[in-house]
Amino acid sequence: MEKTGKALLGEMIAECLAVMIIVTIGDSVAAMFSLYDPSPYKQAYWGVAITWGLAVTLAIYVTGSVSGTHANPAVTLALACYRGFSWKKVVPYWVAQIGGGFLGASLVYALYGSVIQHYALANHLDWVNDGAASGVFFTHPGDFVTPLHAMMNEVILTAILVLGIFAITCEYNTVAPQANSGALIIGLLVAILGASSGFLEGWALNPARDLGPRIFCFVAGWGRAAFPSPGNYWWMPIAGPMVGGLVGATLYQTLLRPFMPARARVTTTAAD
Repeated sequence: MEKTGKALLGEMIAECLAVMIIVTIGDSVAAMFSLYDPSPYKQAYWGVAITWGLAVTLAIYVTGSVSGTHANPAVTLALACYRGFSWKKVVPYWVAQIGGGFLGASLVYALYGSVIQHYALANHLDWVNDGAASGVFFTHPGDFVTPLHAMMNEVILTAILVLGIFAITCEYNTVAPQANSGALIIGLLVAILGASSGFLEGWALNPARDLGPRIFCFVAGWGRAAFPSPGNYWWMPIAGPMVGGLVGATLYQTLLRPFMPARARVTTTAAD
């Protein structure tokens, strides 16, 4: 029992650290994009996308051997439904992931706090009423996108994300990347989703990536701009990705997995 408790604690620390890494790097590149004029990324959005993606890759390499690096409540739920992940660990993983998002946002604020304040003053923006620079930390519907449309987008995009993750990590998928290269491909998957849809609602594919920073911003002075946010939007980046993750996992497990070879693929390592 004691060993099991220590193992779960280690997994929670790993999940917290993974999301902290992703949010620290990802929200920092969002700050580079949003707060500087001219921004080096305004005409090179792929730089933002690949930075987010490589942040995910780094998080997997750092924590994967401890927790498997779910780093996303939607992924944790999908794995519990279809890959035998223990239901007893689901809520602890979610808590750790949201905590990692909070810590990551804290680090970004430590790095960019003075720049955020200058940006707000220079543009005559109020944190509570205008949500000054809040897009650095959490998501909003983009131009011409209603909150309900944004939620639909989140379902579709997270379904693609989890569909891809299930394919990349499936032991029966004979064309999936082998050994440790899966982390890079998952990072590229995140990058292409961001590059193709990031302006819709700011990559709302991960409830912890949105909720953790949103909680930080609420206590750091953004107030109602964070909760309940304009249009009472705060819950949609939670519900949309959770539903989308289940949709993507269900599609893979029901439409593709039954037609794959019955035996698991054989992988080789440098030690073999």
